[in-house]
Amino acid sequence: MADGSHPIVASRRDVLAGGGLLLSFTVAGKAGAAEAGGATSTLNAYVRVAPDGIVTIVAKNPEVGQGVKTMLPMLIAEELDVDWGSVRTEQAMNDPTVYGRQFAGGSMATPLHWDELRRVGAAARVMLIAAAAQGWGVPASDCTTASGVVHHKGSNRKATYGSLAGKAAGVPVPDLKTVPLKDPKDYKIIGQPKVQVDTAAIVTGKPLFGIDVTVPGMLFATYEKGAVFGAKVAGADLAAAKGVKGVRDAFVVEGGKELDGLLPGVAVVADSWWAAKKGRDQLNTRWADHPTGKQSSAGFAARAVELSKTAPQKTERNDGDVAAALKGASKTVEAAYAYPFISHANLEPQNCTAHFKDGKIEIWAPTQNPEPGRQLVAKTLGVAPGDITIHIIRGGGGFGRRLMNDYMVEAAWISRQVGAPVKLLWSREDDMRHDFYRPAGWHFLKGGVNAAGDIVGWHDHFVTFGENGVAGRSAGMSPTEFPARFLTNYRYDVSMMPSGVPTGPLRAPGSNAIAFVVQSFIDELAHAADADPVAFRLKLLGDKPMVGEPPSGYAAGRMAAVVKLAAEKSGWGRKLPKGSGLGVAFHYSHLGYFAEVVEVAVAPGGAVKLVKVWVAADVGRHVINPFGALNQIEGSVLDGLSAALHQKITIENGAAVESNFTDYALMRINEAPPIETHFIKSDNSPTGLGEPALPPILPALCNAIFAATGKRIRQLPVDTEMLKTV
Repeated sequence: MADGSHPIVASRRDVLAGGGLLLSFTVAGKAGAAEAGGATSTLNAYVRVAPDGIVTIVAKNPEVGQGVKTMLPMLIAEELDVDWGSVRTEQAMNDPTVYGRQFAGGSMATPLHWDELRRVGAAARVMLIAAAAQGWGVPASDCTTASGVVHHKGSNRKATYGSLAGKAAGVPVPDLKTVPLKDPKDYKIIGQPKVQVDTAAIVTGKPLFGIDVTVPGMLFATYEKGAVFGAKVAGADLAAAKGVKGVRDAFVVEGGKELDGLLPGVAVVADSWWAAKKGRDQLNTRWADHPTGKQSSAGFAARAVELSKTAPQKTERNDGDVAAALKGASKTVEAAYAYPFISHANLEPQNCTAHFKDGKIEIWAPTQNPEPGRQLVAKTLGVAPGDITIHIIRGGGGFGRRLMNDYMVEAAWISRQVGAPVKLLWSREDDMRHDFYRPAGWHFLKGGVNAAGDIVGWHDHFVTFGENGVAGRSAGMSPTEFPARFLTNYRYDVSMMPSGVPTGPLRAPGSNAIAFVVQSFIDELAHAADADPVAFRLKLLGDKPMVGEPPSGYAAGRMAAVVKLAAEKSGWGRKLPKGSGLGVAFHYSHLGYFAEVVEVAVAPGGAVKLVKVWVAADVGRHVINPFGALNQIEGSVLDGLSAALHQKITIENGAAVESNFTDYALMRINEAPPIETHFIKSDNSPTGLGEPALPPILPALCNAIFAATGKRIRQLPVDTEMLKTV
């Protein structure tokens, strides 16, 4: 997008008028080239080669800061064999018939596209070689490529991709499954650090984000929803809102009951967002009573304790005889762990621009999951999905929040109501009080060790949110979660309670809380066994390279390797000053194996200083963009530390108490520690990096605090008051 608001869409004739090449392939994997003068059809277009040799590569997935707008085109450019300096990238439109599923989540961009997109680039290279070989009357096998040029060694002839593009458009398209791929030793782009393609525009304030979108005739809107999630509007002073200068309209939206859909509210539309906000301030909206209004964080916690003392509602796993094992243990440990709701706190609040006209809708949205957004709008407004166009706009942070599309359907509904294009922009308070929070949870644990320092039994009664035996969104835990399968006697029970609080995936869903509990309790058992925490973990991982079978197998050997590396790089075991400590933790999630060590210094007044963090990672044999990888790892570490030290959403009377960064703190730059990252290049397919570095940092921090103070952190965020010694 040239200006952040209007897509650049090139027809075949536009691209080929100057002899260019447009390469595409369908979801099924068949490639196709556009020919000059040919009929326009829907193509899965990724590559355009211009006569001047500039190559435009389309990035199919939404960009929310994770770097896919750079990384995915790198895969194509590598196999196309062009210089990165000759590449331009372009954000794709949302079109599942062309690009398949387009989403940002689960750290899946690399594993899903590693082979697929390299083959797209390789197919383009094959077609360009074929065009050159035909022109020279030589076998294609005698030709090679380098830096956007085809070479024929025998005659010393060469031709640029730009000069060949027109002819290449008429070359039969090779089967993507059989195109030759480069030997990794010949990589020139993959594995080389590349600055994100949008960085220069971002740091110079160019309009790239959803909040920057402008379209002709656009109005601005606010949308007020009840503090209690899902509450209906009982009344509002619409006339007062309409009386504010610049306000065009104000109206009640009946809405529905689905928390991730169009909820009841009051819209105010104006010539500027400030006018819309001032009109909203005059609404004096009254809200109907709602059952969720009786819920609270304190009530949930009290109910969790009650449930922990009764028989569990469900047993998810029961290996061996845990009760007998604990009875015969040399030492046993009981502990109750808890973590709160937390908000995604995207720096760019939720927003969307929509234009309903003649029964069709055009949408500009910083969404992580555009196609479900299209379906939600279609269902809610009664519009055919094919009549909805979605421009994928760069998002100012996602972390899972923008997998939901409530703001998209709100904007579309308001635009239809007023008959004009509308930009809906949430306030910071809207964003924080109407999030899909990382769910709170409670774990009641019992564990035992024998005289040899082995864990002989582990019992976790997990109390979470859900109904009818089904956990709420992002509120569950897998029965194969570590240390399941590594212990002879392991039991995992679960009890659930209903909640009207919206929850959803937040960076490393589930794992961002489960790792805190599991790795902290392992540390407790290591202490009970009087064992070194690193040695204790390595012993627990054992000497089997793999535990379980794919795809749910756990590569214990890979995890042991990163644990050893993190310990080595941190100087584990070295003597530290009084009040200082090292903590270690590991976790497997999103196909990544990570171990992390934190060094802290705790002052007598309880203040925690983060001295340094060491990260060891195994994400396969290739790190596609080292700059992007480090950005993701360091961002994950800081994100996790921020959550552990500061973040909590409190529910009172069915509503979120915290509403802005004044009462929901994020880590400040002066708190951020240096982070040292090391990769193990294992012989495994490359995987994603946006999430798996986050989970281990929370328990590593808490274990370091214990090493420094002897005080165990069992509830987040860290309460520095309990760390005071004076």
